[in-house]
Amino acid sequence: MTGTIKPPCDEGVIRAKPCSAPCQRNDRAWVLVATILGSSMAFIDSTVVNVALPTLQAQLNATVADVQWVVESYALFVAALILVGGSLGDHYGRRRIFVLGVALFAIASLWCGLAPTVGQLIWARGVQGIGGALLIPGSLAIIGASFPTEQRGGAIGLWSGFTAITSAAGPVLGGWLIEAFSWRWVFLINLPLAAAVIVISLWRVPESRDPEAAGLDWLGALLAIAGLGSIVYGLLEYANVGLTGAVVGATAAGILILGCFLWLESRLVSPMMPLSLFRSSTFSGANLLTLLLYAALGGALFFLPFNLIQVQGYSATAAGAALAPFPIIMFFLSRWSGGLVGRYGARLPLMVGPAIAAVGFGLMMLPGIGGSYWVTFFPAVVVLGLGMAVCVAPLTTAVMNAVAVKNVGAASGVNNAVSRVASLLAIALFGILMLHRFSDSLDQRLTSLQLSTSAQQFLEAQRVNLAAAALPPGLSREVESALNTAIAAAFVDGFRSVMGIAAGLAITSAIAAALMIERRRLHP
Repeated sequence: MTGTIKPPCDEGVIRAKPCSAPCQRNDRAWVLVATILGSSMAFIDSTVVNVALPTLQAQLNATVADVQWVVESYALFVAALILVGGSLGDHYGRRRIFVLGVALFAIASLWCGLAPTVGQLIWARGVQGIGGALLIPGSLAIIGASFPTEQRGGAIGLWSGFTAITSAAGPVLGGWLIEAFSWRWVFLINLPLAAAVIVISLWRVPESRDPEAAGLDWLGALLAIAGLGSIVYGLLEYANVGLTGAVVGATAAGILILGCFLWLESRLVSPMMPLSLFRSSTFSGANLLTLLLYAALGGALFFLPFNLIQVQGYSATAAGAALAPFPIIMFFLSRWSGGLVGRYGARLPLMVGPAIAAVGFGLMMLPGIGGSYWVTFFPAVVVLGLGMAVCVAPLTTAVMNAVAVKNVGAASGVNNAVSRVASLLAIALFGILMLHRFSDSLDQRLTSLQLSTSAQQFLEAQRVNLAAAALPPGLSREVESALNTAIAAAFVDGFRSVMGIAAGLAITSAIAAALMIERRRLHP
């Protein structure tokens, strides 16, 4: 459900683009239809995939690390290439790169839908991520290039409204597709959407480019992919095999490569991540807040559908609907929270919002096994949505006002990328925490069951599956029931630990805002 979290600063990316190809009155609606459908395709895919993960784990005989890679392979390429994807549109034509991204996304979706193994699904998701890195910034840039300044407010409002609807409806749609047909339709549904976007784009969307665009930072992009990929590989393998030489080597190599990436970005004339932007305390603070808060959201909410489906017994559709209040609250309160900046500045909302979100994570720690959604997870989702609604619009404003006007586009893109990197790394880190806490809790509960040595060895190999762990054969009905309860309770213990860490990260992000964001009123 990490895709339910709308990245910050999308509006900043749109507003920073010069109106180089204003669309005719008759074409405005078609431009919005194409960009909304394109963005929605990426939003829907991100949200529905998370709902499908428990089913994927069961039907493809996958471990939790495998399904983490299903999410991480996509997130890796989007996070590392999204800045380059925007630059490609400026150089070679925004419509051209947008259509290319949509086509690549569709081809990869077909591969995902037909994948016979989890390994092939992971590779297909990586290709899908490359397509997403082209179409996501492309859709934002097309809106900015097609609508004059005085018309952008309405265009952004429509785009935001429809993407909020798809963020809320995507998990429900995904759950229904899984129950009525197959998890494969979660990916295959992208094909007709992609076809419609390509036809409309080639028919009614004007082409635009930036003749003064800076050079493409391909080496930076390759270093970002290699560095982030090595670290994620090391973290996920640590959860599988422990602290081996390969795990230490991959993690150390990733850190070294990211160091080379930062060195390169400080030397290039036109880097994909201008480090000079971080000279602003407000910009640095906003990005530190983004890193911490979106790590909490991405890492914690990755495990929510596993809890709802495998432990609480929700159907896929019900699990998809469980988080729907989150994007709905964010959408309806976004204009109100934007007004807070003009009255109080960005600093106060960026302190209060994450603190409220921390309370929401804390409420996620309370449910045990069973109980009504309305008194267990619903209050937590509402409070979490309120906290994010308070801070997302002020965060965008703080980023845009922290840099010179000419750098607003780069600053917005960097902040957007930081939010994606945060989720990418947090899912891997939280997976290690979850596995360790689950194993410790399960060990404590198994002492009273007096299982045979062979049954204990069987369970040892099943721990990597967490709540989906299979039971040893030949158990009595009483022991089998007690073991099922022990596994579910151990997962709840791990889930509570994850939510506790998420709450701590949210509080830390509020402290970062208090120490680093300037105390002044800003123009929203």
